[in-house]
Order: sequence, then C-alpha cells, then structure tokens
Amino acid sequence: MLSASVTPTAQGYYGPFGGMFIPEILKTTFEQLITAFKEAQRDPEFWESYVKFMQSYSCRPTPVTPLDNIAEMLGGHFRLLCKREDLNQTGAHKANNVMGQGLLVQRMGKSRVIAETGAGQHGVATATMAAKLGLECTVYMGALDVERQRPNVFWMEQLGATVIPVTEGTATLKDAINAAMRDWAESMEDTHYVLGTVCGPHPFPELVSYFQSIIGHEAREQVSKITGGALPDRIYACVGGGSNASGIFLPFVDDSEVELVGVEAGGKGLGSGMHAARIPARQVGIAQGYKTYFLQDEEGQMQHTHSIAAGLDYIGISPILSHLYDQGRVHFTAATDEAVVEATKLLIRKEGLIPALESSHALAAILAEASNFNDGETILFNLSGRGDKDIFNIAEAIGDEKWKDFIRKKATQL
Repeated sequence: MLSASVTPTAQGYYGPFGGMFIPEILKTTFEQLITAFKEAQRDPEFWESYVKFMQSYSCRPTPVTPLDNIAEMLGGHFRLLCKREDLNQTGAHKANNVMGQGLLVQRMGKSRVIAETGAGQHGVATATMAAKLGLECTVYMGALDVERQRPNVFWMEQLGATVIPVTEGTATLKDAINAAMRDWAESMEDTHYVLGTVCGPHPFPELVSYFQSIIGHEAREQVSKITGGALPDRIYACVGGGSNASGIFLPFVDDSEVELVGVEAGGKGLGSGMHAARIPARQVGIAQGYKTYFLQDEEGQMQHTHSIAAGLDYIGISPILSHLYDQGRVHFTAATDEAVVEATKLLIRKEGLIPALESSHALAAILAEASNFNDGETILFNLSGRGDKDIFNIAEAIGDEKWKDFIRKKATQL
C-alpha cells in the first residue's frame, strides 16, 4: 500500500532512523505483533474489511472541501483545499489507526487495549473502538493534558475507559507513553498497546502509517476529480509525532512534483525555548524505543516542550518523517501559537469550519507562505481534527471575557 521508499528494513529502520529498542521482556510480544501485522498486510481481505468498516462506522471517505473564501482573500491566484478528517468518527484522523489496530487485536485474540494520549483525540478514539469491539480499555494521559482537555477525558470515561493521569516528568504526552509501556510490560499476555502515532519501536511507525494512509489514498482521487486530473502542487500537515502528516504524505511520496510540508509547533517562537520544533536543531537521539530527531540538548537530555495544541508538544518526530526530511522529500516549517490562533479564527469566520488547534498549524503556514505560491497552484492541507476539544483554550487565547469568566468559574469547581 505504501512506497518502497518508506518501507522499513527487517530491523525497522528508515535510513538511520527507527529501530526497536525495547526491554527483553517485550521482545516476544513485539515479534507476535510483527507477525500478525505482516500476515494482515498480505491478506487483501483485511484491507478491504478495514475500508468497509471505516465506511460504515467513521464517515469515510471524508471529503475534500474547497476553501474559496480564504483563497480569494489571499489573492485568488491559487486553489485551496482541505481534507476533512474532522468529520471522522470522534472528530479526528485518530480513528483510522485505532480501528485498524482494533481489527488486529481481534486477529491476535487479545481482550484489553491500552493507549497514551496528548490532546485526547487518540484516547477518545481508542475508547470508542474498545466499546465497539467489546474490549477493556485503559488510557494514560499527562496530568497537564487532563486539565486542558477536559471534554475528551469526560467522553473517554463515558465510553467505559479508565483514564489514568500521569504526574511524572512534564505530565504530558512523553510521560503518558512511558506509563503505558510500563503497563504493557506487566500485561502483555492479554493486552495490546494501541500506540497513537508513527513513533515508537518497530513496527509501530509502519503499522500506524499503514492505516493512516487511507487519508492520502482518498485525497489522490478526490483532488484529481476537482482539478481535472492533476495532483496537488503542495500538501501541508501539522506534525507532532506525525500520524496525520504521514497519512496524507506517504501516498504522494513518489510524486516528486508534489511538495510535502510538515508544520511543527513554534510555540512562543523558536528562540524562546518554549516550542516543540524538533527539526531546526536536528539532534539525533534514542528514546521511547526508537531513534529519531528529538528536542534535546547536546548531552542528550530531553528538553521541555510547549505548544498551544496539546497534540503537538511531543519531544520526538516520526523516524519516517526524519528520513524523508534528510532525503529532501519533506520540508519543515513552524507556526507560532499566535499565528495558529489567528488561523483558527480565520477558518471559523471565513469558511464556517471549526478546526482543532493542531490542524490550524498547517493553515497558519499556508497563510505565511501564500505570497510565494504560483498562479494556478493547488494547495491541500489536512484538517486533521475539529476544535470541540479546544473550546476553552481558544476562548482563553482570543480573550473572550464572557468565556474567560465561565472558564474561571468552572476551574474553581474542579
């Protein structure tokens, strides 16, 4: 389903990145997962069953929507499109991966799933999958993320999942991943870890990108119909770990005429020390089971991250995207919190779409670079999630006094 250029070696490497750095106790579990995944990949009926399941349960294929109002505001010399992953079940691209892994869990005969989550969308999607397929579910979430993503925590609990706040470290996504890995080491006989992004030890980068590639495969056909046969000239996607970006990028990797642009979290600015942009420093490290570019100092110590978007403050980036960056196939930029808020407001007011703050990073980059687009170009970005979960953060960021008062009252009641 994916290009040979993004197929890992038997050891799980993409160029110098990736691998499988795991404790000995998990080796057998990973070997079982790799075997089950490879068997599923070779079975054409598995992919067909996955697509049919997503069509009947998760609003696939999600549409590609023209954003003519914003394009006209920016000069009208290019076509602007967005892939509507916000219309997926649970409101984000995360459903693609978890539903696929759920079908794998059934093939492996396991009865429990665990997951980590940052913005909460992966946690909600995993809890939804567990409810649908009759599995026990535990979700680990950084305590800081629990506070700023309360709506998603509520829905996870209503879906029957046990949500465990993680207070260690920075109390964000990387700490939730560590906690989930510890759980798995103690429960691997009946438990599968539904990793949420294209990071971690082999085979997770390949496995997650395999299911998320449904985004790009659909987009190829949809954009071609809109343009009369042409592919998009540029594709933008926000990048935390990189699952939505990989999903829309990888089916276009062999199309050299299509520029692929990943947008990291610029936070308060790249010189502020409060951001989550891994690519500018290009510090290679090994952590959480794999090798990639991490946000770390020269001694290899992981640095604190910041983003207005909870799903983009992860310390590492997909080994697949690191490899494609080194090859010059994917370009990277960053969008600041301030630019993201402005992009969010614009999309809401001009197009009537309410994006997740993560997704608005891609639009913010497009707004910053629009003057460089050639006449007649087609620009596509992945609207990877909707903004329901961000309502309090957005209200705080735009300075709505009525909503800020409401938030303060709610905070005192917690």
